[in-house]
Amino acid sequence: MSQQGAKVYSKVEFSLHNKRTDCWIIIKDKVYDVTLYVEEHPGGDAIHAHAGNDSTEVFYGPQYATQFFDMIDNFYIGNLEV
Repeated sequence: MSQQGAKVYSKVEFSLHNKRTDCWIIIKDKVYDVTLYVEEHPGGDAIHAHAGNDSTEVFYGPQYATQFFDMIDNFYIGNLEV
């Protein structure tokens, strides 16, 4: 997804999306709305535990299957204000 013209979210605005029914994560300063993926996540509540937080370190950990790297762009909604 192109980043030109992407919506920019403040840390405060982003942090409000920290529920199972409204789950956003940050990966490398990009914001992803993974709400629709929460129930499908093979790690159960692990994704919910990082809702409203930076998930970069966890995302690039050994537990992630390479197919999720291909899927993540489907959840991209904008960038974190830096």
